[in-house]
Amino acid sequence: MAVQHEQTKLAGERALVPTPLEQYGESLTYEEQEQGFDLRALFLLVRANAALIAAIFAASLAAAIVVTLLMTPQFTATTTVQINDQASQVLGKAADADTSEAQASSAQEAERFLETQLEIINSRAIAQRVAHRLNLIGNPAFYKAMGKRMPTDNPSHRELEESAIKILLKAESGTLPHNTRLASIAFTAHDPNFAAKIANTWASEYIQANLQRRYDSSDYAREFIQGQLNDAKVKLEKSERDLNAYARSVGLIKMREANPLPNSETGEGSVPNSVTASSLLQLNYAANQAEQARIVAEQRWQAVSKGDLLSSPEVLSNSAISDLLAERARNIGELERERARHTDDFPTVAQLKAQVDTINHQIDAVARNVRQSIKQQYDAAVETENRLKAQVASLKGSSLTEQDRSVQYNLLARDADTNRSLYESLLQRYKELTAASGISASNIAIIDSAEDPIEPSSPLLLLNLGLGLLAGLILSVLVVTVRQQLDDAVRIPEDIEAKLHIPLLGVIPMTDDVLPATALDDPKSMLSEAYNSLRSSLLLSSANGLPKTLLVTSSQPAEGKSTTSMAIARGVAKLGRTVLLIDVDMRRPSVHATFGYDNKKGLSSVLTAQHSVEAVLQQTVHDNLMVMSSGPIPPSPTDLLSSIAMAQLVRDLSSRFDLVILDSPPVLGLADAPILSSLVDGVILVVQADRSRGGSLKASLRRLQDGHANLLGGALTMFDPKKISNRYSEYYGYAYYSYQYSEAKEG
Repeated sequence: MAVQHEQTKLAGERALVPTPLEQYGESLTYEEQEQGFDLRALFLLVRANAALIAAIFAASLAAAIVVTLLMTPQFTATTTVQINDQASQVLGKAADADTSEAQASSAQEAERFLETQLEIINSRAIAQRVAHRLNLIGNPAFYKAMGKRMPTDNPSHRELEESAIKILLKAESGTLPHNTRLASIAFTAHDPNFAAKIANTWASEYIQANLQRRYDSSDYAREFIQGQLNDAKVKLEKSERDLNAYARSVGLIKMREANPLPNSETGEGSVPNSVTASSLLQLNYAANQAEQARIVAEQRWQAVSKGDLLSSPEVLSNSAISDLLAERARNIGELERERARHTDDFPTVAQLKAQVDTINHQIDAVARNVRQSIKQQYDAAVETENRLKAQVASLKGSSLTEQDRSVQYNLLARDADTNRSLYESLLQRYKELTAASGISASNIAIIDSAEDPIEPSSPLLLLNLGLGLLAGLILSVLVVTVRQQLDDAVRIPEDIEAKLHIPLLGVIPMTDDVLPATALDDPKSMLSEAYNSLRSSLLLSSANGLPKTLLVTSSQPAEGKSTTSMAIARGVAKLGRTVLLIDVDMRRPSVHATFGYDNKKGLSSVLTAQHSVEAVLQQTVHDNLMVMSSGPIPPSPTDLLSSIAMAQLVRDLSSRFDLVILDSPPVLGLADAPILSSLVDGVILVVQADRSRGGSLKASLRRLQDGHANLLGGALTMFDPKKISNRYSEYYGYAYYSYQYSEAKEG
């Protein structure tokens, strides 16, 4: 319980500040949103799977060629017909294209009419007419030309007819391009002569079927409308007699003309208006106008009745006032000039003063006259408004009485108007049908008749090759996408960020020719340069610089975490900082062997109180670097590492050393690394390049995050740029790693 409390306390303190992983996750999301489609990443993905993509394209093209060679040639013959929405002019009127439908009178209706005609072209009824016209039912030549087998087992005539119709509908194609009236009737068959014959017959039968429908519908419609016309005439006569009788009985006088006043609320177009209602509307309109005039006059009067007269715009706009004000200004100017030269009792000064006083009296008199005129206009407007409103009120009573009587009148008038409209429309329709009866002019004409096609319409090699390329492209995208999604191996530096979503701290190259410890002894080696770069990243990994305590771990064994721990420790020690490297892998310790020490005492001895910290610390050959081995392997390493003594030891050592590095066991399968990650300031995840893991890396990240680890980032180890970068990445080239120090030569 004490250990859990200590871990929770440390995790809570770190939770107050965003971790580098959280900060990097936010920035990565923003960059992904801003970057959008990455052409470079797509190019690298295609280059990595070039052989697979080439194989898929080759297989698709080969399949297209084989299918083309195996297909039987087919020929398509096409007949073009023009479809008008009305037939030719007859007796000065336009005869209907189809008497069963209303003639299209707008662009939308015309488009609907053409679509309907296209459906008729492709209908089963036309196919049936063609089959009977050419005797195709049970005809062996027809089945041979279509590449079909005749039905066996003594089929009935109905079955043979259905079989022929299905074959015709499948091989026929009627199309109508947008914004045109030219429809194409195409028929495809193995025999070119047969294809042309059926296409021409199809167009002919379509025209005959259209004429037959017009004739049948015209004859039926004429008889039907004649009966409806007689009934409508009887209803119209009765409704008009009833309307006239009611108007006489109640003394109503109605007029058909609409009220000419603007904005007047009259009845609908042909609804009659009474004399009383018309007079009321006229007086009401005049009263409204008078009220508006009174409001304007009242506003003018209020403007001049308050305050100084000369401050009113109505007074100032008067021409007489303007002239007097101008004259007074001139006299005042002359008066001021005379006063500058003479005293007030001088004759010219006295004369000018008298003139100014006279002008002031004139201005005042004219202003009062203007105000009086405005007052008179206002009084006249009020009187006119009151008189008109009184007349409107007197007519309202008469109008209300008349409205009560008009209810029944309006019902009868509406019924009469409805019957009249119905009668007139039926009469007009009957006249049109009578004039058009017997006329056989068609609104459909054949523009181009089908001829025997010379070139086959299918198969087309170029088309099939294009379809093969398209299929190859789609299949390549699917295969590469699935392969990319299922592949969780980290091969290149970009995968650290793209697949794991953690910062990349450094890339450590493969050293096949020398041991890592030997390569680290050479400061000019590629391995030393790579770890120096990793050390620089750690110095900038947090706001406070290098963390005080650092855990180095990996998801699986043998990924280079111990070498990375040692390299970081040596690199930081070279900067003059005191560093302690602790081997906390109590199952497979390796630090003591790397430095050539025995493992008789170490971390386990300190945690079990067998030795003190000073007794197990060992100085290395490197300045400022000390090592604490794991010590004897205990029966239960997890219990020791999760004890309160371990948490206290890490805290004490962090106060004595500038940096404490914990070489941890792998994350998966063990609880050591997640427990220790909550005790340190930062965690580095070591990832071996080009190693398949089956999701172990993401599982390791989840375990570390569940332990509230402050994950600083990942280090990619054993990266071979010669093997991988040319196919997958342009992050680092081999030339970068092969860069060597050289002295400048003179000469």
